[in-house]
Amino acid sequence: MEELFIKIDDFQSLLIGIATGDSDSYNDDEGYEKLRKEILSFSEINELLPYFVKNKRSPKQFWDFIKPKYPSYAERRNFINESFEKVLEYAESLPYTRKKDFDDGIRTKIDKFDEYIVSEWDKALERKNTDPDGAITMSRTLVETTCKFILDNLGEEHKSSHDLPKLYKLTANKLNLSPTQHSEQILKQILGGCTSIVVGVGALRNELGDSHGKSTSQPKPSSIYAELAVNLAGTMTTFLLESYESIL
Repeated sequence: MEELFIKIDDFQSLLIGIATGDSDSYNDDEGYEKLRKEILSFSEINELLPYFVKNKRSPKQFWDFIKPKYPSYAERRNFINESFEKVLEYAESLPYTRKKDFDDGIRTKIDKFDEYIVSEWDKALERKNTDPDGAITMSRTLVETTCKFILDNLGEEHKSSHDLPKLYKLTANKLNLSPTQHSEQILKQILGGCTSIVVGVGALRNELGDSHGKSTSQPKPSSIYAELAVNLAGTMTTFLLESYESIL
């Protein structure tokens, strides 16, 4: 997660400051103790942490350790950087906190409109890592349900036989989001892109989702595509709902 990566990176920088004669770093007992305790609280990285993080409890203790070990600042800096390389790589590979903020932000925006849409967003999030084809199907369902919700509330007739592109076209026309309703080239381009996204999410569901039978030899879709489909569907859902709200 981003939070863990930042804390480790900050502590590494603090140690480099101590090792290269920076007085502010050497005298920052409070900052050293706080960062060290926070990092040690993440039990999953315990084996990857440099040993001196675990047993040097103050800037002075670390200085007394590093000073005789390497005579030059360059050697000390290289040693610290190499010691943190594996744990930083691991922290960088974890899902970022800002991704959770993105997911939660979408949920907050759609929560005031319809509980069923929120439920489908939550299902898409739950499935994207463990059930990618299911997540892709839920992404399409999320946008479809959003379109139907808006059309129903605006009194616009639609048929159960309408596929996603048709539902989106009806919705876009009611919300003034159709490229043909605008003369500015940039708006036509962006709104045309939105149409392509919705059509693409629907096509991805048909190709990689779990709504159709598949050959046993066909591999499961990558979680990367599930992540893409969920993110696109969530973005389009909030865009549609906020556009709907703006005309009420």
